Amino acid sequence: MSSEPIERRVSYLGDRLKASRCQTCSKEYFEVRDYCSNCGRKSYGKMDSIDLFYDKGKLEVCTYVNEPTNKFMKLSSYVYGIVSFHDSKIRVPARLTDQLICDGDDVDLASLEGREVIPRFRRRYSVGKSEVLPTISLAFTLADEYYPHQEYTVVQPNKESELPGIVGYGAYVSRFRIKEGGLERAVPFIDEDAVTASVEAGKLALIHSGLDSTWVGKVYVGSESNPYAVKPIASKVAQVLQLGEEDGDVQGVDAVDTEFACKAGTSMFKDAASLVSYPRSGINYAMVIGADNSQAAPRGCPGGELDAFVGYGGASFIFGKHDVIAEVEGWYSCTSDTPDFWRRDGEQYPMHGGRFTGDPAYFKHVRKSATKLMEKMDVKAADLNYFVPHQPNPQFPVRIAKELGFKDEQYLPALQINKFGNTYSGCVLVGLAAVLDVAKPDERILVASYGSGAGSDAYMLRTTSQLLDKRKRQKINVKFQADNPFTEYVDYTTYRRLKLGM
Repeated sequence: MSSEPIERRVSYLGDRLKASRCQTCSKEYFEVRDYCSNCGRKSYGKMDSIDLFYDKGKLEVCTYVNEPTNKFMKLSSYVYGIVSFHDSKIRVPARLTDQLICDGDDVDLASLEGREVIPRFRRRYSVGKSEVLPTISLAFTLADEYYPHQEYTVVQPNKESELPGIVGYGAYVSRFRIKEGGLERAVPFIDEDAVTASVEAGKLALIHSGLDSTWVGKVYVGSESNPYAVKPIASKVAQVLQLGEEDGDVQGVDAVDTEFACKAGTSMFKDAASLVSYPRSGINYAMVIGADNSQAAPRGCPGGELDAFVGYGGASFIFGKHDVIAEVEGWYSCTSDTPDFWRRDGEQYPMHGGRFTGDPAYFKHVRKSATKLMEKMDVKAADLNYFVPHQPNPQFPVRIAKELGFKDEQYLPALQINKFGNTYSGCVLVGLAAVLDVAKPDERILVASYGSGAGSDAYMLRTTSQLLDKRKRQKINVKFQADNPFTEYVDYTTYRRLKLGM
């Protein structure tokens, strides 16, 4: 029998933090085991599979690494230690991530030891451009800072809706920001990318929905900053989140990447809603993710004008027909071949069409999709509670909202561009998450995305009473991340270094 590639074997265990527990003596192991070293032969067939992915650990001891080896050079300096789980039954090696340590900084290790920490899914270390990206969940953040611990409790579905809709969601942005003028933008830490944001957003959506991850039969991941030119990232997301029934080390789920600039996520809303509504599909729940480490050339370079607005982050939405928090009442999409924004094969950064990115690109398509859907649903702006437009910069969404007849109170709750920047495929999704965070039952929401190239998807949603019940499960919502006191601001040089990643 041939062995698996080393990166496959490492990621299968480490991405999910898989462990084992003996049914007889309760001894735990940070590995998948067939037998217990305490109980020996009699423990065969009596080892439970457990994982630490949603658990909270304790940083027992740590040290400061100020001269990293080659694979960790881009981290400069970092804190490494031992994290224990389940009253020290399991101890694992751990890197403390999201700690921006500069030369000469004093690191108070004593203040870190004994604190609670949470696993984060991140890149392990730097590799060459021709190699597979190594990932793991043995990176940890402090549980009492930017990312508090949230329990993941599975709740059996109860009420079936006539229409399909959103049953859970989660939005994720980094704790790091750059502030220039009145605009803040989220910046990935050096070990983050579109894949890590997708996993973290999906994790939050599962917690919010209360669904068992194995019930999700389809996952779409929309991004235009896939770290691979050829290789899906949806497969990694499916494995880490353990979507679909697991058969050995293979997930029984359909996973696919999508790409249509900034509407790569919203394009799949209609597909997900249709899929869960079709009885013979066998799929009861579908997850849609939009996430990006938005690309832009440095200022002063061709295309560098985009650098003033790009951000980092994403959001995940789970669709189904049980315990729906927002029903999908209708949609309308439009498309044209408008080359307003592009990145040629082999080029590192995108280019854009200058003034043409407004009209005939953004405004023409958003205007058409929103207007046509309102005509189709026989509603006017005054009949709606919220409007969620795509937000490539602070000016465009305000202009189109006013043009369509929306008032400040209808569109302002969705505008997160000034806090997180344009997160590309995650932009409209984060805006929708912000609205769902504050909406009340029986309110109507119009979403109008935009993707360069070009096209727009408009959706009409109506919230339900389930919205308030599930809101109690959320600690990390959009406002919590936008106004978090543990946000760390960086200068432009650091921002560019973090954007390039490991």
